[in-house]
Amino acid sequence: MSSNARTPTGLRIGFVSTRFAGTDGVSLETMKWAEVLTYLGHQCFYFSGESDLPPEQSRVVPEAFWEHPDVARVQEVAFATLQRPPEISRLIHELQQVLKEQLYAFVRDFSIDLLVAENALAIPMHIPLGAALTEFIAETGMPTVAHHHDFFWERKRFLTGCVWDYLNMCFPPQLPSIRHTVINSSGAHQLGLRAGLSSLLVPNVMHFERPPSPPDAYTAHLRTDLGLAPNASLVLQPTRIVQRKGIEHAIELLHRLQRQGQPCHLVISHAGGDEGDAYVQRVCDYAELLDVPLSLVGDRIKPARGLTADGEKIYTLDDVYRQTDLVTYPSNIEGFGNAFLEAIYFQRPLVVNRYSIYTYDIAPKGFQAIEFDGFITDATVAQARDVLQQPATSHQMVEHNYALGLRYYSYGVLRRSLKQLVVDLFGVDQPQGQMHGRRHPAW
Repeated sequence: MSSNARTPTGLRIGFVSTRFAGTDGVSLETMKWAEVLTYLGHQCFYFSGESDLPPEQSRVVPEAFWEHPDVARVQEVAFATLQRPPEISRLIHELQQVLKEQLYAFVRDFSIDLLVAENALAIPMHIPLGAALTEFIAETGMPTVAHHHDFFWERKRFLTGCVWDYLNMCFPPQLPSIRHTVINSSGAHQLGLRAGLSSLLVPNVMHFERPPSPPDAYTAHLRTDLGLAPNASLVLQPTRIVQRKGIEHAIELLHRLQRQGQPCHLVISHAGGDEGDAYVQRVCDYAELLDVPLSLVGDRIKPARGLTADGEKIYTLDDVYRQTDLVTYPSNIEGFGNAFLEAIYFQRPLVVNRYSIYTYDIAPKGFQAIEFDGFITDATVAQARDVLQQPATSHQMVEHNYALGLRYYSYGVLRRSLKQLVVDLFGVDQPQGQMHGRRHPAW
């Protein structure tokens, strides 16, 4: 089917972000939205700076990626000084113009009816892209859903800088054709308080209606491949290695479990990400200091199975979850908690720090987890040891949690929310194709 083919019903929806690739939270949640929207009869297309999605559905613009050299130069200065050099202003304007022209072309070439901005209008990882999106929407009145995962005021590193004019204008913008969605109730409160904007709470989800399949033969040697000793429990830290993930707590927990005769091995599934390598080194040094076996396997965990250049097996994150004995989620700050839901979905017990969104949005629903509040206690260690050594205890916990996940965080919940957004923007929940190719005079 060509990119300009028409469907008899539904919308042509364009997702926009810096990248749609790998296993970061924004990419994963985008694919869930796209899956549900496709089920509802719509078609999905993608605009980004990096992508591993089908080329016939994608427009990849290098300047849209936050690691593009010119973008990186802007970002480096933006939050390092209180006075913006004129050349940085010029560079922002130049990149903004390039990206806006590419957005016009994307909408024209794929006959887009509705844009979904994936975090690009919430956290200023890419200031020119946020500015380009804002100006494009202002010029066209394009119906837009702004899917906000993190806001700039939630990150310390974005609170000092020389780009407050852009932060106030674009992150997020106040435009009548935008419907704002947030992933937690704190985001909804803060968006109303700080910007006077109403929003729809759409939590992250998993496909609880379709339980995961059991491990297959491909993963028979996964533990050995990831460096585990035969008698060691696989403890999974399914996050990037960045400071707010609090990985020191997981290392301390394993150290104390090992002192009590419970062999464990910590596997971290993702790489360091966008915050440098200092914390990665800190995690490695701390694990060595406490004699905790550690494997960093970001190069072995990909969206699809395969082989590395050296002929080693590549596993998916789902593969690792299926072999995991215990999940650690000791984050200090989270926008929602993708890893929490993944552990619930794959029916794995987990240890969780009582970060604010968990305490306010998730825990009151009745989930059973091994909780701690800022530091590991003897009770934390005892509960972790119990679930590792007593399968009946673990089974009861994960069965209870799965039922709650199905009730509160399933695809059915997401489907109802997306239908509500379409009704709000277009007046009906299933537009009959009349929107395709709609043109604003500016286009």
